Amino acid sequence: MGIVSFNYWEDQYMKMTKNQKWTLASTSAGNGLLETDSSFISFAMTPIIAEMHISGAEGGMMITANDIGMLIGALIFGMLADIFGRVRVLTYTIFLAAIATTGMYFAHGIFFIYVMRFIEGLGDGGEYGAGVTLIAENFKHHKIGTLESVANSIGELGSILSALIAAVVIPLWGWRTMFLFGLIPVALAFITRKNLNENPDFLKNVRERRLHHHHRIPNLKRLFETPKIAWQTIAIMIMAMVEEAGYDGLLSWLPSMMQKQLHVSVTDSSLWTIATVIGVGAGAIAFGKLMDAKGARFAFTTFFIASAISVYAIPMSFNAITLIIAATIVGFFVTATYSGYGVVISRLYPMDIRATANSFIENMGTLFGGFAPMAIGFMMQYSSIKMIMLMLSLMFILSLVVMLSIPNLKKLSIKEAAEKA
Repeated sequence: MGIVSFNYWEDQYMKMTKNQKWTLASTSAGNGLLETDSSFISFAMTPIIAEMHISGAEGGMMITANDIGMLIGALIFGMLADIFGRVRVLTYTIFLAAIATTGMYFAHGIFFIYVMRFIEGLGDGGEYGAGVTLIAENFKHHKIGTLESVANSIGELGSILSALIAAVVIPLWGWRTMFLFGLIPVALAFITRKNLNENPDFLKNVRERRLHHHHRIPNLKRLFETPKIAWQTIAIMIMAMVEEAGYDGLLSWLPSMMQKQLHVSVTDSSLWTIATVIGVGAGAIAFGKLMDAKGARFAFTTFFIASAISVYAIPMSFNAITLIIAATIVGFFVTATYSGYGVVISRLYPMDIRATANSFIENMGTLFGGFAPMAIGFMMQYSSIKMIMLMLSLMFILSLVVMLSIPNLKKLSIKEAAEKA
């Protein structure tokens, strides 16, 4: 069965319960919101920098402000999801992110943009933890990797749509009008709240905690309660940081890089970004199926090594065709591991702190990885694209070494292999 077999996916979908279908659909759409926003800001980056008369590093801060908001949102909404439920938090965070994205239309100063990006990040940070935990708790373990990847891949359609919107809207009406499309996910929030139900095991867990008078607020100290667990938490953060640096750094700056290096238009940049997104979607599904089939360690090792090599395809591009090929290859490998972190975290941490762990760990990585656009913006002024790719390549090697040092991940891979035997 190929990773793109329509009949296979149709068969899998028909076997799902109604709530499983809504879980996958709402999480996929929520991911689409994240990807749409990321692509919008990448296309708006160049005109905003020109209009606001700011430096590349200050432009990169638009991404960083969002990532800081994601961390704070992850802490707040992750805990709320473990207390009051994943569905409620998913709904509210989608609504918050949509309103903040639309607020970019009214931006007339860089400080206002930073504020909107920060608020949008609050919603994004909470949405991720709630969404990934919902999938982990509503499907069997040996399917989670593939389904998390499917949710992320479907979400990538938002990036393709935003690239098409940018190609049409920016030349005609300017970058502000593009952000008005951020209102669309508001409807999703209401539909999700009406149709999606909490997992029965989670509701049982909540009742038991209340019965035994356990602390209602999840304690972050539990993510660091022993040296082994502390290193596990930090290691996954580092892995998430590298993935975010590759994603934000490349996808946010790729259009600008190509506009400068190959002297192309925003419309042409949109086509190459679409190629990247197609690669991301295909890579995510391939990674998820490999993870379910061979285990987390094998899948991460394969894709980290491939990522370290593939980034060099970008500076080797010399025309439109070679750039499309390079963008697809880089997209396939560099960001494919994103969905794997939620799967691993959901297996390594208990239910009563699972959403908090997913939100906190992933978004701490996102925060530090979010400084990559600012660093790349600085390097673009004083260095070459080849040096930028060398830096990213070495980061993927670091991520590989860190991943192999997690004891519980090795035990999990052995356990998964035994379950399949």
